[in-house]
Amino acid sequence: MEDSNELVVDKRNWWDRNWKWFVPTGCLSLIVLFALILVGVFFEVTSIIKDSDAYIESMTRVEHNKILIEKLGSPIETDGMVSGSVSATNDVRKCDVQVPLKGPKGKATLFVVGEKRGTWKYSEMSVYIEKTKEKIDLLQK
Repeated sequence: MEDSNELVVDKRNWWDRNWKWFVPTGCLSLIVLFALILVGVFFEVTSIIKDSDAYIESMTRVEHNKILIEKLGSPIETDGMVSGSVSATNDVRKCDVQVPLKGPKGKATLFVVGEKRGTWKYSEMSVYIEKTKEKIDLLQK
């Protein structure tokens, strides 16, 4: 008669016993790691644009422009993802940025194109208001 209290030892190796949970967990871990790297790169690039002098100066002009405050309301904030480019070669910096804006009364897009050789010189700094299809030039005083 066999003793039912005998210890049964599984003689398979670790991989044979555990592959069914290890493979999906490993794949999911790689996917999550890849997604985290992409999100990190996205936020780093966005912060580079938002920390640029051109972006800061243009947003200051937007927030203090009486016509924009009248059209969009106050406060005027960014609305979504900033797009465009900011580059630096030697001592020359260039920017071409589009910033979606929103206020209590509507939405708009800020366009900034400029070059810095010592000081910033802008070829365009304007806001396009979606509701009225109006373009407001922030470079005019």
